Amino acid sequence: MARMTWTFSPEHVDTPDAAALRRDYLDDVASRYWKRPATPEELDEYLTGDGAELLTPPTGRFLVARYEGEPAGCGGVLLLDGDRAELTRIFLRHAFRGRGGAGALLDRLEEEARGLGARRMVLNTRLDLVEARALYTRHGYDEIPAYCTGPYVDICYGRDL
Repeated sequence: MARMTWTFSPEHVDTPDAAALRRDYLDDVASRYWKRPATPEELDEYLTGDGAELLTPPTGRFLVARYEGEPAGCGGVLLLDGDRAELTRIFLRHAFRGRGGAGALLDRLEEEARGLGARRMVLNTRLDLVEARALYTRHGYDEIPAYCTGPYVDICYGRDL
């Protein structure tokens, strides 16, 4: 049997695949947080002016992950200052989980952050996103003091690149 492959391509956040993946990401995390399905109007409201346009050089990068050509996930890095980049919007569609894509996406995003000049990666997440937290700790991220505040910031992680 042929080995299935992951590919990662930098894309603008508004390409059809990137926009659909960003929407799926938000639907997943918002619905989990609210313990009910997010409405299309709520998703539209959040996606308008969410700052994703900063995920392009020189301030950041947004990647679309594909599994055998199918849009399967996404993630971004955003430069916070001269040394640090923030990992953001890491997501794999449920049908593609368990195939090694999350770790490969994380590795590629770290490469992108280094390419933008970052020497340290930080991120914030919620305690209920246990799969994400497990991914980060598995890849050498340690809990750090909060570097930002917000209603969805429960825990922060970081690591040197």
